[in-house]
Amino acid sequence: MAQIVYTCQYKSDADVKVYVSNYKSEADLVVYKCTYKSDATENNGCWYFAEYKSEAKKKIYFVNYKSESDLVIYFSEYKSDAGWIKKEKKHLMY
Repeated sequence: MAQIVYTCQYKSDADVKVYVSNYKSEADLVVYKCTYKSDATENNGCWYFAEYKSEAKKKIYFVNYKSESDLVIYFSEYKSDAGWIKKEKKHLMY
């Protein structure tokens, strides 16, 4: 499944609640922000942020506290870093 995501304004609209960590070691998933929708073709950590909810495969909401989240991510500057660290949470993005 492509990882085209949309950032919801309200927590209740989201499929997955996401916390962004400053540390890769805390993350369940390392995410690389793709420039093009065609680059986000699998559940491998390459995310394309859609402008419209109708374009997205998953709706996410960014929470302020790790304890509120379903998924902890770390944003990487490098596509080669993207991927699952804790594969048991992979189902959240299908």
